[in-house]
Amino acid sequence: MRRSKTSVPYVPQGDLRRIILQIYHDTAANGAHFGRDKTIHKIKQRYFWSSMYKDINNYIKSCILCAQFNPLWQLVSMDFHGPITPTTQRGNKYIISLTDVLSKFVVTKALRDNTAQTAVRFLKEDIISKFGTPRCVLTDNGTHFT
Repeated sequence: MRRSKTSVPYVPQGDLRRIILQIYHDTAANGAHFGRDKTIHKIKQRYFWSSMYKDINNYIKSCILCAQFNPLWQLVSMDFHGPITPTTQRGNKYIISLTDVLSKFVVTKALRDNTAQTAVRFLKEDIISKFGTPRCVLTDNGTHFT
């Protein structure tokens, strides 16, 4: 079975791109204020331009309503990486990382072990004390998070 690709019109540089972004991201008729991936999916079904992904990403990052109603530190993911060889001079062989899912802001720290106690200490000392308490922390349910 063959799939046919339908052609979509090329959108030249200028105001038309901005208008398309406004229509597909800002208006209630199109769902209003969907994230990057949904907005890209909707626009690429109907239009094309070479910097489309970058333009959509920048437009959504600059959306004031999205920033107000999707605050940082609502959903973060945390994971251990390692063991890393060679071990550092300080004996560190693991890296723990915490990523804000919305902004993609990452906090990392080199550590000697990957225990649950170390994960809790990292959360308290390096995250909560500096940035506040995240609403939800996603992990891979590894033994160091149980």
